[in-house]
Amino acid sequence: MSKVGSNTHKSLGLEVNGPVFWSSIVFLVVSVGLVLIFQESAEAIFSKVQGAITANMGWLFIISVNLFVAFCLYVAFSRFGSIRLGGKDAKPEFTTSAWFAMLFSAGMGIGLLFWSIAEPINHFQTPPLGEAGTPAAARQAMNFTFLHWGLHAWAIYALVGLALAYFTYNRQLPLTVRSAFYPFLGERIHGIVGHIIDTLAVIATLFGLATSLGFGVQQIAAGLNHVFPAIANTITTQIILIVVITCIATVSVVTGVDKGVRILSEWNIRIALFVLVAVVLLGPTVFILGSYVQNTGSYIGNFMQLSFWNEAYSNTNWQGTWTVFYWAWWISWAPFVGIFIARVSKGRTIKEFVLGVLIAPSLLCFLWMTAFGSTALRETLAGNTAIADAVAADISTALFVFFEQLPFSTFLSVVGVLLVTGFFVTSSDSGSLVVVSLTSGGNPNPSVGLRVFWAMAGGALAAVLLLGGGLQALQTAVIITGLPFAIILLLMCYSLYRGLNEEAAEETKLGKAQQRKAYEQLVAEMLAKRARKQETRITETRKDTPTPPNPDAI
Repeated sequence: MSKVGSNTHKSLGLEVNGPVFWSSIVFLVVSVGLVLIFQESAEAIFSKVQGAITANMGWLFIISVNLFVAFCLYVAFSRFGSIRLGGKDAKPEFTTSAWFAMLFSAGMGIGLLFWSIAEPINHFQTPPLGEAGTPAAARQAMNFTFLHWGLHAWAIYALVGLALAYFTYNRQLPLTVRSAFYPFLGERIHGIVGHIIDTLAVIATLFGLATSLGFGVQQIAAGLNHVFPAIANTITTQIILIVVITCIATVSVVTGVDKGVRILSEWNIRIALFVLVAVVLLGPTVFILGSYVQNTGSYIGNFMQLSFWNEAYSNTNWQGTWTVFYWAWWISWAPFVGIFIARVSKGRTIKEFVLGVLIAPSLLCFLWMTAFGSTALRETLAGNTAIADAVAADISTALFVFFEQLPFSTFLSVVGVLLVTGFFVTSSDSGSLVVVSLTSGGNPNPSVGLRVFWAMAGGALAAVLLLGGGLQALQTAVIITGLPFAIILLLMCYSLYRGLNEEAAEETKLGKAQQRKAYEQLVAEMLAKRARKQETRITETRKDTPTPPNPDAI
């Protein structure tokens, strides 16, 4: 069944899957060129298409993401939950803590730093329901923030990661998106249809990676300028930051997942936990702990209503701007994060995988959002508008204005810059590894040259778009890809179910055969034992019977 590397050949001195590699590069160059040349018209077209999608297809995103949550929980607690990724004897390659660190860094990372303050403040000032600027608006703001960063987001990643991990490790297929559709396409996944699927995944990953890297260095530059005014927030500074981050990410990619990516991810989580604990202890500790309990309880209590709310009786497009936007964004990133999670999850049972990906990151996201978002809301309700003003003026500075409200603000700001940089490095190197896997036909040991090529290409793409001003247009384009990918993920649910059902049926059949064999062996042993007892009894009876006299002897 496996055909890893069957479509690969030498190109530019690299061992690549030619159709996917060259199609991705050509599409990348042409599309970026067109966006830069026709920037204003491209942004207008993308914006209009995005508006049409959110206005007319929002219901599809809502129902789809809820189905993803239900499906993930179903497979975890069904008879499929005991299936181990990689087979019965497979062992996890990474410790649980390292596993959590890597999937969290790849799945959320920088987004928490960027939106943990800005999103609750935005919802508080422009709530979808009720009056703005009230305690009720603050509670509602945290409910919707938890919705966007909780189970639904992680269910999208869990679905893709589980499907790819299962078909890769249990069916010996390449670690590429096409493999998840083997029950539909069969051996055709190794042909043109499979090439198209993987090429779309490469494009979505590269565009998402480049836009996030570009916007991220803008935040880092703003933070450096906020802490060290002598460092100007200019294009030159941002390009230098891209070069530095790309070089670090390249080293990490070359060293591989088990060393570079794992070590950086673990250090990111350590620093993030340090910042989180510092905010909890230096800030309003009792308030943070109390609001964490209340926010989580409110999210759970209103889970169904929040999940299926569709703005049906409103004339606004708040949901299209936020919830549908998030669902499309997470879905468009699913190939990138899903492949990376699959890469580091061999040896886990399906139940362990699903609950690990859904529960632990969600709870950590909730605590982070509470420590930063709820505290910012508390300050705003108390009349301190500094944080809210920063969100309105420049979201990238909100984190550092927030730190100014705490003791040791300069130190926390410096650590914050390091943390933002660390998360972007891990996003860059994990994204590069995913593109390497897709363009090498799922080769588990791709060449160093290919790793360096895509790590450098991602940085170069971000720099070109930053200089040319095309980041916003491509970010919108990535979001638009969420609609077709939502349909693809719905098909992936059915495909994965068929695969798991086939394996469960085989195990059941094997189990029955083993039971039958064991029963037959037991019956045979019992019959043999009874025969031996009967033979022993006959022998003993012969011994006890006196021998009649010999007539000839008389």
